[in-house]
Amino acid sequence: MRRLLTATAVASVAALALAGCSNGGGEGGGSSDDAAIITVNSTEPQKPLIPTNTNEVGGGKILDSIFAGLIYYDVDGAVHNEVAKSIETDDSVVWDITLNEGWTFTNGEEVTSKSFVDAWNYGALLSNEQLSSYFFEDIEGFSWEEDSELTGLKIIDDYHFTVTLSHPASDFGQRLGYSAFYPLPSVAFDDMKAFGENPIGNGVYKLAGDDAWQHDVKIDLVKNEDYKGDREAQNGGITMKFYANMDAAYADLLSDQLDVLDEIPASSFGTYESDLGDRAVNQPSAVFESFTIGQFLDHFKGEEGKLRRQALSMSINRDEITDVIFEGTRTPASDFTSPTIDGWSDSLDGAEVLEFNEKKAQELWAQADEISPWEGTFKIAYNADDNHQAWVDAVCNSISNVLGIDAAGDAYPTFSEMRTKITDREITTAHRSGWQADYPGLYNFLGPLYGTGAGSNDGDYSSEEFDSLIKEGISSTDPEVANEKFQEAQEVLLEDLPAIPLWYENVVAGYSTLVDNVEFGWNSVPLYYQITKKA
Repeated sequence: MRRLLTATAVASVAALALAGCSNGGGEGGGSSDDAAIITVNSTEPQKPLIPTNTNEVGGGKILDSIFAGLIYYDVDGAVHNEVAKSIETDDSVVWDITLNEGWTFTNGEEVTSKSFVDAWNYGALLSNEQLSSYFFEDIEGFSWEEDSELTGLKIIDDYHFTVTLSHPASDFGQRLGYSAFYPLPSVAFDDMKAFGENPIGNGVYKLAGDDAWQHDVKIDLVKNEDYKGDREAQNGGITMKFYANMDAAYADLLSDQLDVLDEIPASSFGTYESDLGDRAVNQPSAVFESFTIGQFLDHFKGEEGKLRRQALSMSINRDEITDVIFEGTRTPASDFTSPTIDGWSDSLDGAEVLEFNEKKAQELWAQADEISPWEGTFKIAYNADDNHQAWVDAVCNSISNVLGIDAAGDAYPTFSEMRTKITDREITTAHRSGWQADYPGLYNFLGPLYGTGAGSNDGDYSSEEFDSLIKEGISSTDPEVANEKFQEAQEVLLEDLPAIPLWYENVVAGYSTLVDNVEFGWNSVPLYYQITKKA
């Protein structure tokens, strides 16, 4: 299995310089067709398209297409400069960033140091309540308690600014390709919500017009002719179609009504390879799947909750489910990260809680009942517009058979509806969860999901020991030491189980007979700009 992380070790080298590198745009051959529109599947974004307030895949695909950051990640997760000319540090505390000149947003405004500094300050400000604000917490001046300017950001001139962190962060330079760090034009701050409905970026693509986003239907993107980077589009644009049912998406793929499908429905796992032949894709990706049980729910607080979570975990037959339901397209989890990330381990202390053990599960559940007898049905919420019902039903059946309780799935029509309930803490059941990496590093699977107060900590988990260990890890300038601390932090998670790890997900995908040069990146997202239409 390939190691997709290539920049963490580099990030600790004195006077870091992330050298610009071109991948040729249309790598892999084929001719460019600037008029061809590529159709791909996606989901309706949960919120307006604001980079610092989007933390789900549907919105992320769009933002990554219409914005360009300081760096970008290639197919293997390696770092390349984009808007940045250089990113340098001597101590992993002070980062010196120089921009390339000549970049503009699609409204003609120049991309300058202020474009980044203003966007980051907006994203970090407490009262703006941005879901990705935690990405800025390492910068001096960040506050979880009051509105505070990021004093660690200093504009030297239009093309040069510095970032001072409150402590060393060895992978800070590697993070800068994530959408939270994208620049914004000045017009965004006039009415951010309105801007999010019709965003103006500086990326490979741009919105096709004022009505490009048809909610719950599709969004139309066209090639940005003024894009200055190395990832020049080899097509005329992308139409992202929002499907409520993945079987319908697969049917469209088979009839060439959809060019790229990044998730084959579970109902077709047994046939997709014969259906698609060499157009079928099955490869590792940085996607981890789980379900989360809020620390605030009845029967899941304190010691009782810990016992119940451990019992539930050990009552799930992951080997059987990944074999029967997913037909080899998933791998049972042995930690909280991904085998594609450098530093991953399958031999953590406490990982036996992820193994199927009927007797132990029953003992733990009985101990929890002694604290407070169980009542009702254990439910796992999931969104019905994606491939989840089959595995949720299988997990619930496994739980029910082992523990002798009622367990069932709780379907929400769309991902957006479920996420809104979760974000507003109105969810009253367990819910499916997981993580598609923002950047290729272990910390990204841990800090954002389980750190106290983190934006994607949907279960409100809090552990001083865990927080201390990940802080030690991210402060280390030695990648090996950092990863050791992250593994120790995971051992705390294996004891507390703020989420129940299930399996690692492969990219199981396909493309139509009408396109060439389809390649899926380290994070399972297609490299849209490379795709070409056949003549």
